[in-house]
Amino acid sequence: MKLIIDFLSLIYPNVCQVCGKSLFRNEHIVCMKCKHHLPRARFTNDRDNPAAQVFWGRVPLKMVITGFLYNKGNAIQQLIHSFKYRGFKEIGIFLGAELGTEIAKNDLCEDITFIIPVPLHPKKEKKRGFNQSEIIAVGIAAKIGAKVNTSILYRKTSSGTQTRKSKYERWQNVESIFSIKDESLLKNKHILLVDDVITTGATIEACAQCLLQVEGVKLSVAAVAFTRM
Repeated sequence: MKLIIDFLSLIYPNVCQVCGKSLFRNEHIVCMKCKHHLPRARFTNDRDNPAAQVFWGRVPLKMVITGFLYNKGNAIQQLIHSFKYRGFKEIGIFLGAELGTEIAKNDLCEDITFIIPVPLHPKKEKKRGFNQSEIIAVGIAAKIGAKVNTSILYRKTSSGTQTRKSKYERWQNVESIFSIKDESLLKNKHILLVDDVITTGATIEACAQCLLQVEGVKLSVAAVAFTRM
């Protein structure tokens, strides 16, 4: 089925990216039936949700919101794979907007100043052609009204893929690789840090430890999906 969907989406891009059926005029990226059955996390108003628990005792976060559950073979894995590795950026905007709708339901998001996507190393971003977290952040921004900032937080060194690494290896892989260009812009601000998927939380934790060094910063995290290793 996946090969058929990949083929169809190249020739007929106006098909559902989950089931491959043609979309109606009022549908976008995913048909209404598949959208209804997407595995939503429903963590919006639960400050002790499983994604938040990943960071307990590691970094102090104001809130952690994820939109969906990511499991091998499910629709969200399929959508994220098409987005990241086939370059279908509209999927990223769609997933970001869905996540932004959830974030907007949480009162804690009202004072967010900046949305900061987890940065890629410039070489990796050039190779891929885009930063997936930045595309997601644009979708979120359309729903909550905060500004996306891609210039403050940056990645100093390339860390390589995290996909096949253990929890400890993931942390070693990203430790101390992020830095901030202008701390004055972040002082006493509420920042929303955005990534695609929370697994071990190693990359987000490394970003958070960097951002939380700035005086008065409050930090929240949003990711399209959550999965456990």
